[in-house]
Amino acid sequence: MITVKIKLLGVFRGISGESEVTLRPKRATVRCAIEMLTESLPQKARGLLIDRYLNDPRSNALVLLNGKEIGVLEGLETSMKDGDELMIIPVAHGG
Repeated sequence: MITVKIKLLGVFRGISGESEVTLRPKRATVRCAIEMLTESLPQKARGLLIDRYLNDPRSNALVLLNGKEIGVLEGLETSMKDGDELMIIPVAHGG
């Protein structure tokens, strides 16, 4: 089992009341870490992070693993190792 640090910024930090969370995901993937994170957050925060139609956080947030956007890696299936850091940054939408 690995330990990862997740930094929450903007609205995600405000709603969760936490700027940083340390988790030990069951599988060493970004998807598993985000699923575990959302289980620990209030329902309102989950709805802001995870797109309910796509079941994916990437339409609502930039997800960085050790400073790299996961889209340039293997997306949600990107493997992580012990001590990695995920950063979740809200994407502002307007129109």
